Amino acid sequence: MVEEKKRVGTGFGLMLIKKGKILLGKRHEDPAKADSELHGEGTWTMPGGKFEYGETFAQGAKRELEEETGIILKKAKVICVNCDKNEYAHFITIGFLAEEFEGEAKVMEPDEITEWKWFDINNLPNKVFPPSTKILKCYKENKFTIE
Repeated sequence: MVEEKKRVGTGFGLMLIKKGKILLGKRHEDPAKADSELHGEGTWTMPGGKFEYGETFAQGAKRELEEETGIILKKAKVICVNCDKNEYAHFITIGFLAEEFEGEAKVMEPDEITEWKWFDINNLPNKVFPPSTKILKCYKENKFTIE
């Protein structure tokens, strides 16, 4: 039996804040559609994704946010860097804070994210994607990384 090679990569999550609420999307329940090498099917996640070759942090964040939600990013800043790994993959996740953006969240990729919803930052749903949880924890605890 040939052992499957584990995926290593770099991705990011965008914590959009508006009036004390953050935007989360519900990942599809079907693992084949949830489109994450870290899996996370059925969890709530911040907008985000993987960098494409040649992109800056700002370009990747702007592209993914618009592709996933239709929201136009005006300004974001890096707030943390975390190591996320499980039995499927190992990713370095760059966490962004975005308070300057335009538009309302729309489901742009319904095969991956089934809905977008604003949640009170202190009252989140039960199943949040682990990399998103770490970004929020870094923000709340003013830490640059969570080991």
